Amino acid sequence: MKEVRRAFTVMTYDIDFAGVVSNITFTRWLEDLRSLFAEQTLSVGEAFNRGIAPALTRTEIDFLAPVRFPDTVEGRMWLDELGPARWVLAAEFSSQASGAVAVRARQTGLFVSLQTLRPVPLPKEYR
Repeated sequence: MKEVRRAFTVMTYDIDFAGVVSNITFTRWLEDLRSLFAEQTLSVGEAFNRGIAPALTRTEIDFLAPVRFPDTVEGRMWLDELGPARWVLAAEFSSQASGAVAVRARQTGLFVSLQTLRPVPLPKEYR
């Protein structure tokens, strides 16, 4: 199964007053991983050229352990499930300081027609 990885350096703007990475930061990092996954599977630009676009329908995040400044976080994402029109990506973020998985997440989505905004079958790159 295809997997993408990326290291994220915790920046001062990623943390709250206690020095812990804020929840919204992990949502942003999920976007970064999903974009990287798309670039290696079917880029958003190519999808637009075909008249379709990816759309998220659900994001689930389990926060398992705090990550603090100035840690580095290893993010990884992979295709976890497929349906006729639906895909599920799973992700984990691990603290390089502790080695522990700090966050697990899943994102569910589909592709929609740019003209109708209705779901379309999964592109061949996802099957």
